[in-house]
Amino acid sequence: MALDEPQEKDMVFTDRDIHFLIDKDLFEEVKPINVDFVESVSGSGFKLTSSLAAGKGCGDSCC
Repeated sequence: MALDEPQEKDMVFTDRDIHFLIDKDLFEEVKPINVDFVESVSGSGFKLTSSLAAGKGCGDSCC
């Protein structure tokens, strides 16, 4: 996950005033994607889950 400006090949989603960007081709491969904010004793942050097979990389598309 990285901070970035929208590119021509990106899809943009907005939920609760938060904008999410994803490459259109990558989105077709991994949809659906769920983004959750989790808090635990070890810290807090975003958890992303998708249909991308475990252990399968996404090359240069995701950082």
